[in-house]
Amino acid sequence: MEILKERIRKEGKIKAGNVLKVDSFLNHQMDIELFSEIGKEFKRRFADAEINKILTIEASGIGISCVAAQSFHVPVIFAKKTQTRNIAGDVYTTKVQSYTHGRIYDIIVAKEFLGKGDKVLVIDDFLANGKALEGLIALVEEAGADLVGAGIVIEKGFQAGGDTLRGKGIRIESLAIVESMNEATGQITFRGDTVADGMEIQI
Repeated sequence: MEILKERIRKEGKIKAGNVLKVDSFLNHQMDIELFSEIGKEFKRRFADAEINKILTIEASGIGISCVAAQSFHVPVIFAKKTQTRNIAGDVYTTKVQSYTHGRIYDIIVAKEFLGKGDKVLVIDDFLANGKALEGLIALVEEAGADLVGAGIVIEKGFQAGGDTLRGKGIRIESLAIVESMNEATGQITFRGDTVADGMEIQI
């Protein structure tokens, strides 16, 4: 998705520890017009699939999922990271390790919103080590629902998460797969790029 890649190149900031900050348009300040295009692209890629629920995790996945849901015409469920008083009754729960924050969260979804017969698309902003996605998949499996696949905005292709989950048969559609990042130069390369005469060419 070239429009997304260009935004990452222009506004993405590389930090120590292979952290890519895109908070000017994706996960702090949010470009809703870009989100709309992201939603349309997810819909195009999953056009062959029957989907009746979108599942994400708070907080960064919520905005993207809600805008994307307009293209799918389905509700969004977001897994909460803490038990709150407004979630009453039975819940599905699992633990997730956050790559960015370096801590483990309990995530929960109320059982009344997810169950057998649901066909679920998981959406998230990033895929790095795959732990958040594994946690969401575990909730879908615990609920007895059917996992259609996962829509990821940015995947770090140099980390193992995506390949590991694909190896387990999970359908993952990532809109931009980062192959390398150079903190010193600020250069970001994507899967599918080729280099000719020192210039980056998109294919």
